[in-house]
Amino acid sequence: MPDFQCEIVIGFVALNLLFNQVMKNIAIIDDDESGRIVLRGLVEKSGFRVIAEGANGVEAIDICAQKSPDLIIMDVKMPVKDGIEAANIINRLYETPVILLTVRDDEETVRRAVSAGVMGYLVKPVRLEALLPVIELAISRSKEFRVLRKENRDLKETLASRKVIEKAKGLLMEKEKLSEDQAFSRIRRISMDKRKTMKEIAEVIILSLEKKDSVRSG
Repeated sequence: MPDFQCEIVIGFVALNLLFNQVMKNIAIIDDDESGRIVLRGLVEKSGFRVIAEGANGVEAIDICAQKSPDLIIMDVKMPVKDGIEAANIINRLYETPVILLTVRDDEETVRRAVSAGVMGYLVKPVRLEALLPVIELAISRSKEFRVLRKENRDLKETLASRKVIEKAKGLLMEKEKLSEDQAFSRIRRISMDKRKTMKEIAEVIILSLEKKDSVRSG
């Protein structure tokens, strides 16, 4: 191997020593056994550990459920269930980042891969110097998406909590003749005393006041 190629490989391996502290376990899914053997060698040479192998998309999903790999490298065209279909399910159920293997990066494949939440792709035959940057980028993208998803869930929860608290506050103002500040202070004080969230206290207040109304009307 020429000196400059050795330097490139050594550089990637050195970089991986840092990156590998975060991500270690990889699963390889490809119906071509010889292809899996070659890719396994490249992955292990890059400093990662191959914890599972499979030959179709169904096996990829099972591996995610049983082994919880940090990353899956998976071929596109496979029997039973193809790589993109499997990636779509994996993305929804396990949020495990997926890198697809393809013989060509045609527009339709890329479009389907993006829709399935795939984090990167490699063109066969895979080269050692191309492997680590794609893995690193896939893991980085996956972390960013998880943060965004969490922020989105937190925002929805905050909005839902605010809606419940506003309803409870309105009922206290109407039924107990409290000011807005007094109603809010009551919810907050009970929350602190009971060591419950304000949303939980608001839900109890709403249930209690609405129950009183139903009793009176009955």
